Parts: sequence; structure tokens; C-alpha cells
Amino acid sequence: MMVMKDSHFRHLVGKRIKHYRELLRLSQQDLADLAALNRSYIGGVERGERNLGIDNLHKIATGLGIETWKLLKEDETD
Repeated sequence: MMVMKDSHFRHLVGKRIKHYRELLRLSQQDLADLAALNRSYIGGVERGERNLGIDNLHKIATGLGIETWKLLKEDETD
């Protein structure tokens, strides 16, 4: 099993969030509103700058209408 650096994992999760957000044609503000979070927080998460907690990960997944585990996958396919 390969161990990822923390920053790599944050970037991976951020990339997945952005992927699903763009599939739904949502702006960062739209997702922030759906997840009851701040737009700048969503941007920081997508860029891998924020170390988000499990509760906020779940809020984002709920805002995207997907299961939380999908944001933790390493590949781009569903």
C-alpha cells in the first residue's frame, strides 16, 4: 500500500470536488450555498489549500448530491 503525502491527498480530494461541481455546472458560490459553507473555503478546498474536516466533506458531498466516499476515490471514473 502506497502512503500519500497529506498535501497530495488534499489536492486529490479538491480535484474530485471540482470535477463533480463542474459536472453539475455549479459555481463555487452555488456549491457553498448548497453546503452551507463559505465560497472562499470551497475555493481553498478545491486548490488543496484547506485541510477539511469530515463534517465539511460530508456537507460538500451532500451539496453535490453524491455519496461522500466518491470524493475520496483516486481515479476520475465513476
